[in-house]
Amino acid sequence: MPPVGSVTAAPYATAAGRDIIGSALEAGSSVTNVYVAPAVAGVSWPLLVGAPPLLASSFQARPVLRAAIDECRIAGEEVVPVAQVLSGGGGVGKSQLAAAYARDASRAGTDLVLWVTAADVQQVVALYAHTAQLVQAPGTMGADVQADAQAFLAWLATTSRSWLVVLDDVTDPAGLAPWWPALNSGKGWVLATSRLKDGRLTGQGRRRVDIDVYTPAEAVSYLEHRLTGDGLGHLLDGSQEQLAHELGCLPLALGHAAAYLINQQMACADYLALLRDRERSLDEMLPSWADTENYGRQVAATLLLSRAAAEAASPHGLALPVLRLAALLDPAGHPAAFWKSQPVLSHLARIDDEVGVPVPVLEADVRECLLVLDRYALVTFDSSSTSREVRVHALTARAVQETTPRALRSRLAWTAADALLDLWPDEPGPDHDVSAALRANALTLRHAHRDGRPHEVFSRAGRSMVSSGLFESALAYWQELLALTEKELGPEHAATLGVRTDLACAYDELGRYDDARLLHESVLADRIRLLGDDDAGTQTARAFLAATCCHLGHYDEALRLELQVMNARVRAFGDNDPDTVWARANLAVTYNRLGRHVDALPLCEQVLDARTRLFGEVHFDTCLARSNLAATYTNLGRHEEALPLCERVLAEYIILCGPDHLDTYSARAHLAGTHRHLGRHHDALLLEEQVLAARTRLLGGDHPDTHRARANLAATYNDLGRHNDALLLCEQVLAARIRLLGEDHPDTLRARTNLAATRLGLGPSNAEE
Repeated sequence: MPPVGSVTAAPYATAAGRDIIGSALEAGSSVTNVYVAPAVAGVSWPLLVGAPPLLASSFQARPVLRAAIDECRIAGEEVVPVAQVLSGGGGVGKSQLAAAYARDASRAGTDLVLWVTAADVQQVVALYAHTAQLVQAPGTMGADVQADAQAFLAWLATTSRSWLVVLDDVTDPAGLAPWWPALNSGKGWVLATSRLKDGRLTGQGRRRVDIDVYTPAEAVSYLEHRLTGDGLGHLLDGSQEQLAHELGCLPLALGHAAAYLINQQMACADYLALLRDRERSLDEMLPSWADTENYGRQVAATLLLSRAAAEAASPHGLALPVLRLAALLDPAGHPAAFWKSQPVLSHLARIDDEVGVPVPVLEADVRECLLVLDRYALVTFDSSSTSREVRVHALTARAVQETTPRALRSRLAWTAADALLDLWPDEPGPDHDVSAALRANALTLRHAHRDGRPHEVFSRAGRSMVSSGLFESALAYWQELLALTEKELGPEHAATLGVRTDLACAYDELGRYDDARLLHESVLADRIRLLGDDDAGTQTARAFLAATCCHLGHYDEALRLELQVMNARVRAFGDNDPDTVWARANLAVTYNRLGRHVDALPLCEQVLDARTRLFGEVHFDTCLARSNLAATYTNLGRHEEALPLCERVLAEYIILCGPDHLDTYSARAHLAGTHRHLGRHHDALLLEEQVLAARTRLLGGDHPDTHRARANLAATYNDLGRHNDALLLCEQVLAARIRLLGEDHPDTLRARTNLAATRLGLGPSNAEE
């Protein structure tokens, strides 16, 4: 029953099946055929007119969001008249927030609280006219609905009574424009909700407040309170945070999921497994019978409610094709440049029915379409972001995917993969946010659609993890990708062999050299058997195996393999091909490991000259060649010649990769070693402390490169006579080398020598750069 003094809305008729956009009331028209003026003897204040929805079970107060809403109304210690529009996608809780404010206003004794369902402008006008009679607004005659509605607006603008008007679900800003209450009296407040982000909603002093999903803490709190409130706290098995994340913290979906858990007596982890099963639809996992909070629609239907309107408003019918592509990408966002790529523009080109030829789609058309989808809350377009400007809620994306014809999904996935690959920088760069966004989108795309055809973008994503120092993540990624590729394509497919090589390289980066060697050996044997000994891929596999042999201290074996690769490259490609230059660079590294620095020097000089000619002075490969030449000068004791090269390499890495990239810290380590050899121990100390701190942060304390940084810092401590500081580092390095490499590895022997020198306080030790 409504509270004393409340009045529910009169049942004014509306046209059946009205479009969700609503329609403006035409000038001069009337709805007197459905308007019956109520007989009112007197006004019993306060009044509640309309029917605000009940608050959801375990309703979250959302204090941060409410503070943002309240901030608009507070000037100093006074409440100022204001109109606010709560704007957000379907199911984010806009109406629930508005209902909470309506409830609070009623409890506080506000004279009039009017709840208006605003999707249909005619209903707004009719309820205004009805309320004009209830408050006995001057000029209300009971004969013309528009005249009485205008009388009500005049009363709101002049009354000394307090009031709140809630316009819930505004869908037609143009039609509603004449019917916004004025705030002249200083006693009123207008609160509206809308899916739309339309400039017409915020004209004339109205302010928009963006309503997003629950915070992770609010989402988990909702699930916990909902289940414990039903005496089913035992279903909270620790997976509720993952479940909230999978549901995108969407209040609507959380309400359905909680009811499902309660009715099925199902633990969160079990429900999470079902939810992740892509063979099950959203409507199966979030069914209509679980709508215990009376949202009124199934989740998928709510999320896509505005799709038809967006299609009608978008240029060239682009809304649905754009939405289908966006649905394959990371819910956290993707770069807007994705929509400027040629693969996307080619895919979106439409066929002219009259002439039967493709009609180009321009970048401006796609941008306009994204803005339309943003306006209808189907995507979020945030131009202030630098790498994730476009976002689609995870459940919206899933609902779109479920309504995409299966025959189209493979082409969409391939287009998206092509576009991501086009955006990927050729070399590691300073813009880590862009690389991270591209990786995340490639991983999402891989899980969204698996059609058996490997795409280069998935390998690029894994290699990007390695170049960013995410070695553990890269290892797990390659293991998963290998299992999937073997299942889809078989163990001997060229793509499978490539993934096996990438997995072996991940083992290398983690210092798991024995695992890497076994895998590299098996790949090499399979390539020789399947492709022959002279195949380019076979030579690449041989080069990777040689590098692992170097890591294991098997330098003679590495040299034998590198010479085979070098000779094969020259025969196949000639002396100046980039692959031949790579083989020459690897051979020089192996010569340096063997102590054959004189043999390494001419190779390093040739490589630097060739790469400068091929790629230019400031290029990642050229920079690496310059670094290797500097290291060879150091090995030969030519430290004065090494110093300017090391300084230049560091400056170039900062330009190419950024100041916080792993390769940049390697350049700092090389420069520090040169300073140390030149007796500039304080300069070396500053750099080496930076390198150790960075490698510990980026790679972890037990990575081989971190132990190498400890060894170098210990050497500088010894040079400075700080043997006690060096001792602990040397002990840590030796223990790690024995555990990771074994007793007889050259690096272990070097670590043992360094420790002995430190204990004896013998000054400079045999350090490593």
